[in-house]
Amino acid sequence: MNRLLKHLGMVVISTFMMVSMLSHAASLPDFTELVDEASPAVVNISTEQTVTTKTANQKGQQFGPNSEELNEFFKHFFGQQPFGQQAPQQGQRSSLGSGFIISHDGYVLTNNHVIDGADVIHVRLSDRREYLAELVGTDPRTDLALLKIDAEDLPIVKMGDSDKLKPGQWVLAIGSPFGFDYTVTAGIVSATGRNLPSDSYVPFIQTDVAINPGNSGGPLFNLDGEVIGINSQIYTRSGGFMGVSFAIPSKVAMSVADQLKNEGKVSRAWLGVLIQDVSNDLAESFGLDRSNGALISRVLPDSPAEKAGLKPGDIIMMFNGENIEHSGELPYVVGQLKAGDKVDAKVYRDGKEQTISVSLDERPSDPKVLAQSQQDQNRLGMIVGEVPADMAKEFDIEGGVVIEQIIGGTAARNGLQQGDVITMLNGKRVEGVSDFTATAKDIPNSRSVPMRVIRQGYPMFIPFKIIE
Repeated sequence: MNRLLKHLGMVVISTFMMVSMLSHAASLPDFTELVDEASPAVVNISTEQTVTTKTANQKGQQFGPNSEELNEFFKHFFGQQPFGQQAPQQGQRSSLGSGFIISHDGYVLTNNHVIDGADVIHVRLSDRREYLAELVGTDPRTDLALLKIDAEDLPIVKMGDSDKLKPGQWVLAIGSPFGFDYTVTAGIVSATGRNLPSDSYVPFIQTDVAINPGNSGGPLFNLDGEVIGINSQIYTRSGGFMGVSFAIPSKVAMSVADQLKNEGKVSRAWLGVLIQDVSNDLAESFGLDRSNGALISRVLPDSPAEKAGLKPGDIIMMFNGENIEHSGELPYVVGQLKAGDKVDAKVYRDGKEQTISVSLDERPSDPKVLAQSQQDQNRLGMIVGEVPADMAKEFDIEGGVVIEQIIGGTAARNGLQQGDVITMLNGKRVEGVSDFTATAKDIPNSRSVPMRVIRQGYPMFIPFKIIE
């Protein structure tokens, strides 16, 4: 009897597990209809270009001491050599990526890095028709490019609203990973509004969809069959998929595509400030209840911010009606506006909130002050700003600059830390950022110069050496 009961119990458990599994399987989405409808508008893109040998000591912007890892983080799916590596000899090279058709008369959207430097661009449709594409325009800042092929009555994708996307939603990618045409992969949205540490105006969509070389430029769909993103970047240590992928939101992509189509270029508004996040310690020091907003560390000369009266130490809490929770949100909000727009900025200054009106200008294509600032930051391995008033008062500091971020090996090798205040460099007193920038230009390589640093109120001199 006991054996019979035990056997019946096992049967009941097995049946329950089978029913549960079948129920779970039935609850999973079926992508077949979506793929059938969307695939004809997804294209394969290949390019031909002449490349020349690059020297082994090629330099590029680095964002931290571990350049190997960051090269992997920011490398696109193909075509870009990691810093310090040698490219192929001169000859023809074909790259492979994806894209999708956004208009019946042949406009195709893809990533800029897929076609960057190409002499010839080929677009192949799912029915094997192949066209030579004309490059309408590119926007390297968002890594987008608009192509045009000479065809009519083409299938197109449905565009969705990326602003409605939420973490946990199912998404699907169609592309050509490793050259395998029209491969489908699915996953969920891991996060939205992801700001990567690059000079970008893109609040990326982070997913766990399997994305590999060749998926670049391909569409990311929601369950309604609408494109809500363009696959652009991956985080990888091996060169392949590791569960972290990034897509450009469709709202950003279509705004760029419209400008490229109508004007051939993308114009963005410019505020002219250097900003940083408000940490918990900084929030407490400024008298804020919580850490939010974008802290202005520097106001660039002759910028809209300077003309409006914004100052270092101001914390931008809201811009053009948009709440600014993190500093990375501000560039995107500003970048969606146009030159000439007059907007309100709600800032926190001296313990009070106030509203300042700002008239935006068009971002210079190559602002000299930004270029020089970036050059100095890379060479010294640090980002500096004006010393906050509360810090100067607490430690009785006159002038100087505070290290806001360590971004490279030079500063780290010399023992500098975030929060250090530099008051003297190479025998010259540092009154502020402009003094520091001017003095930094004259620092020789491979020879130590004296630097006076105040750390937590304690002054000291250190030998500072730049090794290139």
